[in-house]
Amino acid sequence: MAPSAAPPVEAEAGPDARAEEFLAWLAVERGRSPRTIEAYRRDLLRYSRHLAARGCSLDAAAATDVVAFIRSAQGDGLAAASVTRMLVSVRGLHRFLEAEGHRGDDPTADVEIPSLPRGLPKALPVARIAALMDAVVGDDPAARRDRAVLEVLYGTGCRISEAGSLSLGDVDLHDGLVRVTGKGARERIVPLGRCAAGALERWLAPEGRGALEPELWARRGDAEAVFLNQRGGRLSRQGLWLVVRRHGDAAGIGSLLTPHVLRHSCATHMLDGGADIRFVQEMLGHASISTTQIYTRVSTERLRRVYRSAHPRAVAPA
Repeated sequence: MAPSAAPPVEAEAGPDARAEEFLAWLAVERGRSPRTIEAYRRDLLRYSRHLAARGCSLDAAAATDVVAFIRSAQGDGLAAASVTRMLVSVRGLHRFLEAEGHRGDDPTADVEIPSLPRGLPKALPVARIAALMDAVVGDDPAARRDRAVLEVLYGTGCRISEAGSLSLGDVDLHDGLVRVTGKGARERIVPLGRCAAGALERWLAPEGRGALEPELWARRGDAEAVFLNQRGGRLSRQGLWLVVRRHGDAAGIGSLLTPHVLRHSCATHMLDGGADIRFVQEMLGHASISTTQIYTRVSTERLRRVYRSAHPRAVAPA
């Protein structure tokens, strides 16, 4: 008896093999994170369903199909950032297919990316940052860790994922430096301020991190993690989020606070203090200075100071 034919693969199973090849290329060659890859996969699955509904394929897709896909996403009420990312995903796939010789053109070449309204970063006043740090009370291991987490996030401006991936070998307390691995596996050296270095030193002492170290490490790499959870494993992204939220609530700023707000606050306060924008760009790990420049739009106090000192009629004559 002839073997029965394999059941057809449902469209919901995922993008086709060439799309998966593109995703693998993004992960290996471009260093995209697993979360980014999953977001692209969802976008491309939605795109493949869209093409199938139109009786089309990746090989035959035209610019009109891509435009219809974007308009469909907009019609579903998706956020502008999500729609833009979808087009970036689809454009990346078609450019990959063209470069690999799977098709001879790129139907997205003339499709414009929807413009995104650039919201102003939400920076907390310095006094509220101080209140947040003061909200961490006690000297037990968890309190030492939480204080170090908050001081590092604000003091270095690193992303929450970057703080979670820190290993002991990345921290140089003697010289007050920390090695941060950012997007695309790009490394940068960031200075540790006095408060962040002091909080880290207390956390890394035997009475801090040492008290949470297990007799047997559950996972490879946990032994080198800077921040540990109560079970002695590497503190996850969600765990870091909870640290920020818990102490934000205690300081009365929970609704205003996220880990990224601490990053925004770090950049804004440095620019307010006169730091060169190129230094802030390097410290935050921005690939383009245009990303850093958005912080200059929110430094209103700095703008006032410059205006009062530079404009001949900014202040009343004595």
